[in-house]
Amino acid sequence: MPIEVVVVGSYVQDHCWNTRTFPRVGESRIGTFSTGPGGKGFNQAVACQRQGVRTAFLGAIGKDLLGDTARRFADDESLTAFWDVHPDVATAASSIVVDGRGDNLICVALGANERLSAAFGRQQEKLIRQAKVLVCQLENNLEATREALLIAREHKVLSILNTAPINEALTLDLLHLADVITPNETEFTFLVRHLLKREVPPGFFDMADGLMHLLCRELGVQTVVMTLGEHGCFVSHDTVQRRGDGDLCYRLPAESVTVRDTTGAGDAFSGGLAAGLVQQAFAKPFKGAVRHANRVAALSTENPGTAPAMPSFDAVRERFGA
Repeated sequence: MPIEVVVVGSYVQDHCWNTRTFPRVGESRIGTFSTGPGGKGFNQAVACQRQGVRTAFLGAIGKDLLGDTARRFADDESLTAFWDVHPDVATAASSIVVDGRGDNLICVALGANERLSAAFGRQQEKLIRQAKVLVCQLENNLEATREALLIAREHKVLSILNTAPINEALTLDLLHLADVITPNETEFTFLVRHLLKREVPPGFFDMADGLMHLLCRELGVQTVVMTLGEHGCFVSHDTVQRRGDGDLCYRLPAESVTVRDTTGAGDAFSGGLAAGLVQQAFAKPFKGAVRHANRVAALSTENPGTAPAMPSFDAVRERFGA
């Protein structure tokens, strides 16, 4: 089967501590520890692959034990992976602390991700141009992200840019290379402040839909899908490209789940959205793919970790139906 979705992004080895409440400054707390594969790009690729959509991942690692772990996990997932290997730099690693409510604090050492090269992306041009969807994010060298988005634009491949993590190097012209962006409310606030030099009022996501839509339109991207955690998500299209939706803007509520760990839920959403679009062959309203993404993200919060927590297509259907 041909590759349907290509994800260009980051691999990070996650080191996760679970504790009842977050430590205060200078305080120590007892918790539990686990480690596993992650990184925004890798999480998104795994989420998409587990929906039954043939996915390829392009990322950078060091020549070390954590890089070997990345290779093994990709193989175990039957995930096609192309690695930009840098012997002189470490594979990325993160520290994640999760409290009893499932909220998290994260610090990442990007390591090899900062070396993911534009040339490496251009070497995979054939792979990208034959795909149906390209997914990128901002957790690696942005020149590699730009190159991948340019290839997708050249060959009319739908591109999704998850505008996370917050990255001061992001420019408006890079943002405009994407067809769809998937920020959460914090990332959206950053985009408006950083790129438009405007302030966003606190609690802006409680605005009337029409006002939210106008704010989204100022970013100049065809489709904005804002994830809002327990409040679901908000979708805003421009007037030219509605992607089969009848409404220019709308909300979808969050699915009811028992939250254990929200780490990686945004990645689950982006990977689920790409998968949903492929599964419905772009023939149905965009809302159907967004609903599927919402469900993938919700179900991912019931399990600890990031990439390992991504649910399968069968698990999503069993819980939520068709």
